[in-house]
Amino acid sequence: MVARSNDATAEVDRLFRALADGTRRDIVRRTLTREATVSELAASYDMSFAAVQKHVAVLERAGLVTKHPQGRERLVRGNPDAIRRAQALLDRYEDIWRGRVERLDALLADEDT
Repeated sequence: MVARSNDATAEVDRLFRALADGTRRDIVRRTLTREATVSELAASYDMSFAAVQKHVAVLERAGLVTKHPQGRERLVRGNPDAIRRAQALLDRYEDIWRGRVERLDALLADEDT
């Protein structure tokens, strides 16, 4: 069982669950470079329109994409700020592990002398 400490943890969980799927990562990649309708996105995948629409909904709940109306259509747009938040979290984890490796290196160097 995983304890949830706050809303920020829930947001991170949604973000990484959304990014765990390859199709969703591809949708984010595509919509960061160019807005697209769900129909345009669906044409790129070997799955139903409804399945792609569900993927987009997961991404939208995670804040990775937004949808906005343009005439009768709704365009999907990638959210670079959400990607930056994910990158910042991964950078913090990297800093933790680099610190551990540096301490281990120092400990091993002390043992050699």
